[in-house]
Amino acid sequence: MSEPWVTFVIPVLNEAARIGVLLRDLRQRYPGCQLIVVDGGSSDGSVKAALPLCDQLLLAERGRARQMNLGGQAAAAPYVAFLHADSSPTVSLDVLRACLKSSPCWGFCHVRLDGNGRAMRIIEWCMNGRSRLTSVATGDQMLMVRNAVFRATGGFADLPLMEDVEYCKRLRRLAPPVIVAAPVMTSSRRWEQGGTAATVVRMWLLRLAYWLGVSPEILSRFYYER
Repeated sequence: MSEPWVTFVIPVLNEAARIGVLLRDLRQRYPGCQLIVVDGGSSDGSVKAALPLCDQLLLAERGRARQMNLGGQAAAAPYVAFLHADSSPTVSLDVLRACLKSSPCWGFCHVRLDGNGRAMRIIEWCMNGRSRLTSVATGDQMLMVRNAVFRATGGFADLPLMEDVEYCKRLRRLAPPVIVAAPVMTSSRRWEQGGTAATVVRMWLLRLAYWLGVSPEILSRFYYER
């Protein structure tokens, strides 16, 4: 069996309804990839749904950073792509291969929300503009890192929130990111469940508080216990 050219690491927690669809899509869209699912203690059958469809299924302590680090350590390909279970890349096989063949240090994709309406288009436009200007991506933009760089940098900091932001800030000190225009289609359920305006305000307040030095532990309580 030939070595994989990219490893997808997918942290999951109670994503039984989505994980099978995602794994089948990745296997079909990117032949020759390695699929690693890292479960953080699901109680809904996520493990059972993922097990026959991935190359490795790992069990980790709950926490996205811990789950992604465990998956990254097991990655066999030259590049590791960290992908949320409710997100699906749309970049073509040829474009992704060409992008990684240029040997970037790291990169990420634009994002598109799967919800309808002008509000979703404005939100994703703002997210994409912010990530281009700051070279900081969120976890639903499929952060891609050269395997050797991931190991040399120690991966994600063990934070309960903002682990993606913190890691991007470290990576951009090494090199500017490659930004793939083809978006990752990601779920808009966060905005639909919490209310569009309220969720936008909440997320910007969280980023502002993090920038001002509020600890991720405090921010995590505000985010998850709302």
